Amino acid sequence: METVVLQGNSKADLKILTDLAKKIGITVKYLSEEEKEDIGLLQAVKEGRTGKYVNTDNYLQKLRK
Repeated sequence: METVVLQGNSKADLKILTDLAKKIGITVKYLSEEEKEDIGLLQAVKEGRTGKYVNTDNYLQKLRK
C-alpha cells in the first residue's frame, strides 16, 4: 500500500482530486489537526535523532543562556 498526502490552498481543487480518487477506487482520508501535529512531531524526532550521547546538564545550561 502506498500513501500520498496532498495539501493545497483551494478546497475546490482538493475536492476535485478527492472525487477523482474515490471514483477510481482510491481511499481518501482527511487528517485531523491532531494527526497533522503528530506527523510533524514524528518527523522532528526522526531528524533530531543522531545516535550520539548528549550530556543533559550541558545541554540544559546552553538552553538557559
